[in-house]
Amino acid sequence: MIEKKVVVGLPHGLHARPAANFVKLATTFKSEIKLVKNEKEANGKSIMGVMASAIAKGDEISLVANGVDEAEAIAALEKVLLEEE
Repeated sequence: MIEKKVVVGLPHGLHARPAANFVKLATTFKSEIKLVKNEKEANGKSIMGVMASAIAKGDEISLVANGVDEAEAIAALEKVLLEEE
């Protein structure tokens, strides 16, 4: 299991389109993906879970991956969260 703290750089946070892009990428990995904000966990492969997390620009979250491709998943998903469009 890998856990990495990330400060979200997306201008409008993880709203509809960026959340959909995040989930689409997350589902390409075999690892379990979680987003943790204020001790609340969300399934990183669930659009409803990601959007319900209400992750805004500047929020510090934990990105957690557990599985065979966890390192690749963390690297790719962190890149999505740091983009400043």
